[in-house]
Amino acid sequence: MLLSRLSAVSLVVLGATLALGGCNTTPVDQTAGWSPNKLYSEALDERNAGNFEKAITLYEKLEGRAAGTPLAQQAQLDKAYTHYKAGEPAQALAAIERFLRLHPASPALDYALYLKGLASFNDNLGLFGSLARQDLSERDQKAAKESFEAFRELVSRFPDSRYAPDARLRMTYIVNSLAQYEVHVARYYFERGAYLAAISRSQAALTDYTDAPALEEALHILVQSYNALGMTQLRDDARRVMQASYPQSEYLSRGFKKRSDPWWKVW
Repeated sequence: MLLSRLSAVSLVVLGATLALGGCNTTPVDQTAGWSPNKLYSEALDERNAGNFEKAITLYEKLEGRAAGTPLAQQAQLDKAYTHYKAGEPAQALAAIERFLRLHPASPALDYALYLKGLASFNDNLGLFGSLARQDLSERDQKAAKESFEAFRELVSRFPDSRYAPDARLRMTYIVNSLAQYEVHVARYYFERGAYLAAISRSQAALTDYTDAPALEEALHILVQSYNALGMTQLRDDARRVMQASYPQSEYLSRGFKKRSDPWWKVW
């Protein structure tokens, strides 16, 4: 009987020991024996498969193990790009800013600036934007301006970079969008009878931007706003400028156009 009780106690003690031991077990790092090149290859495979979280984890491991090498720098940039692909622009920008701070003379600086511009450049309007027929000009312009500055720095410092041609196209897109934003606001004010405000925003577009498609409508709003206020001399001056700049403009014969698909949609 005593032997049976001792055996039972031993089993209880053993079970408790095993349970405690299981609680203290640390996860095994499956990548512990991997070379930096294998880490990089596996991270790339995970990213291509859409497993962004796993890829980011592998890039972080690679950055630590290959510290001080070009491969570590590549891991930092690839991690930023993976955040961008995952729809995480804030994390992508944070990673890029860290890279720029740590490696101001990196040979990949042009790519870092291009990626910075891309991370801020986001024309994905989503479902509700599509339903409302909202375009980029109708949204907050802060990100667009930050994107423009990154692309401008790229093409200014690295005019022959392989990324410069696309950056220039995106800069044009952004400038057109910013001009359209001013005109969008000007038209909003005009339609509500706030003619002085409409004049101010139209003039801002005409002053700050050059050759943007939206400037045609800006001049038309200017003409119509002056007319509504009875400022005939300024109205006629604005109309002469419009006729000289856009002699075939439909605004001159038909007035405001009905809204259609965004003119700027190129991506």
